[in-house]
Amino acid sequence: MISSPSVEDNLATARRLVAQAAAGGAQLVVLPEYWAIMGKQETDKLAHAEQPGSGPIQDGMAQMARQHGIWLIGGTLPLISGEEGKVLNTTLVYDPQGEPAGRYDKIHLFGFTRGAESYNESRTIVPGAQVRSIETPFGRVGLSICYDLRFPELYRAMGDCALIVVPAAFTHTTGSAHWEVLLRARAIENQCYVLASAQGGLHPNGRRTWGHSMLIDPWGEVKAVLPEGEGVVSGEIDLVFLAGVRESLPALAHRTM
Repeated sequence: MISSPSVEDNLATARRLVAQAAAGGAQLVVLPEYWAIMGKQETDKLAHAEQPGSGPIQDGMAQMARQHGIWLIGGTLPLISGEEGKVLNTTLVYDPQGEPAGRYDKIHLFGFTRGAESYNESRTIVPGAQVRSIETPFGRVGLSICYDLRFPELYRAMGDCALIVVPAAFTHTTGSAHWEVLLRARAIENQCYVLASAQGGLHPNGRRTWGHSMLIDPWGEVKAVLPEGEGVVSGEIDLVFLAGVRESLPALAHRTM
């Protein structure tokens, strides 16, 4: 996606793309970080923060999951936090009946400054504190968000996952340098699939995100990629292939710490 400051417009885009994915046979769909709102100012998201279980963004996600009979991992949306002037940047999961099935609050908050380009998520976001995963018919799915990608200890703490998801809004600067190599490293070292759904393009607020949404297999091979712009990346989670990688190269079993 290339999300805008309009929640209504972003919901319409998400509905269209989720329908496209479901029509192509997807049983699990992941939206990008900040899919529901990419404001002109960092503080714009505060006005759209929802209480857990209530609000147009959450209602929209539940409806999409139920309508298409899919597992929907809703990128991130702003949830009300206990701190004034700050929100939680949260991934919510819905099952095929549209019922809540998981939640993860982003732990690692992005900070970057180079010349005129500067970001500091801690100004408007409260960090989460708990590592989260969910159990699905496809195996355990580990939940992470964007900047988390740089902290491999988070993924080790998830345990044995068949799939790790990484909804993201990587900047063009950092994404061009590090995005793919970090995603492939997480897939290789955890011997699992990695599905990264990313914002990708020039946003109305002037920010340019890297995109390159992709699916990576447990051997580290990129199976599908969308460089930039709106669209759908899809592929299959092959549990037999996953088991074969772990059997032939039992690195996880060889861990000593």
